[in-house]
Amino acid sequence: MAKVSAQTPERGLIRGIRRWDLVAIAINGIIGAGIFGLSAKVFSLIGSYSLIAFVVCAVVVTLIILCFAEVGSRFDETGGPYLYAREAFGPTVAFEIGWLIWLARLTAFAANCNLLVNYLGYFLPSATNAYWRAAVITIVVAVLTTLNVVGIRQAAIVSNVFTIGKLIPMIIFIAVGLFFLNPHAFALGPRPTTGAFSQSVLLLIYAFTGFEMAAIPAGEVRDPKRHLPHALLVAIGVVAFLYILIQIVCLGTLPELATSQKPLADAATRFMGTAGGALISAGAMISIIGNLNILVLSGSRIPFAIAEQRQLPSFIAKVHPRFSTPHVAILITAALMLVLTLQSSFVAALTISAIARLVTYGATCLSLPVFRRRSDAAPAGFRLPYGTVIAILALALAAWLLANSTWQEGRAAAIAGAVGLLIHFTYKVVRHIS
Repeated sequence: MAKVSAQTPERGLIRGIRRWDLVAIAINGIIGAGIFGLSAKVFSLIGSYSLIAFVVCAVVVTLIILCFAEVGSRFDETGGPYLYAREAFGPTVAFEIGWLIWLARLTAFAANCNLLVNYLGYFLPSATNAYWRAAVITIVVAVLTTLNVVGIRQAAIVSNVFTIGKLIPMIIFIAVGLFFLNPHAFALGPRPTTGAFSQSVLLLIYAFTGFEMAAIPAGEVRDPKRHLPHALLVAIGVVAFLYILIQIVCLGTLPELATSQKPLADAATRFMGTAGGALISAGAMISIIGNLNILVLSGSRIPFAIAEQRQLPSFIAKVHPRFSTPHVAILITAALMLVLTLQSSFVAALTISAIARLVTYGATCLSLPVFRRRSDAAPAGFRLPYGTVIAILALALAAWLLANSTWQEGRAAAIAGAVGLLIHFTYKVVRHIS
């Protein structure tokens, strides 16, 4: 197996992502569309216990992030979980992990871009009809693709702007909403079933994850071994704090939370009037666009990294001579994102997302003790106390959540995994023959 080392960064790429850029990428990766709708869905399942579900999900994701912080601090190349799996478990497992990550990014883009059109309908009702929906989606994909092709610094700067833009409406929502809470709304009713509670936490995984997108473009990050752990831990701290407070405000100000389609906008309208609803709707759009930008940035680096390792055609790993970006991988990823978005809806695109993410997270957690036991592993820039114990606990919690997924979700994820293996072995045979 290849030695785990700080290898030379990919030829042609520029390390244009700085320390706080990486924090913004991690926050943008996590905060997308989920929090703007899942508050109501989780409340409809388990009522006031939804606050506990938010805390439990934050703990589960934090344990996984701690594993990412140590494992990621050993590498300075592009690939994230794909690269970790390749070094720990070999090329076949790595390809499957990379395939699932890429698929999760494609489907997440399709889901969030469709939701963006729905929120745009708040201001422009005609945006949701078939013609304008297709036009808006095409324009969004074209602009984000161009932005990511012309340079990593440009993409990082836009990420920073959208991070600030999405946090401001959330902070206003919390700061004002805390003054309008109804204490009686927090009374705990009958204790929910274990299955309902587990399903609620699994749903929240979609809102709490996406942090791994900060690990994927490590080959374009300045000193990723030191800055990645910092970015991941700061991001989950900020996100968990905001999410829990947002759920408190929604629960305490919106009696019809269980049936709301846009809970934050509805709650803001209740205590800030029409302007409040408009603020949150605009904030949701800003949040989603920022997330879409990071999905293009990180999603395109997965096929690039796989092609770098000769598990996909080498032309996918080409770097633009002028812009120093993996333009072929960006264009392929963006084209598939466009097709999926035009052909799917918000809910349909989420079918395998949570399961695919949990499987890839499990592989990274499992790689932590593997690297610790290997004498040829590069030293970790961040050493996690009780790392093996935390990795095992994170794996157990991920398995618990996977066990509570639906049969339809499991079947869709299994089919997706089988397709990935078919692609891997087919290309392997083709390479051998040629």
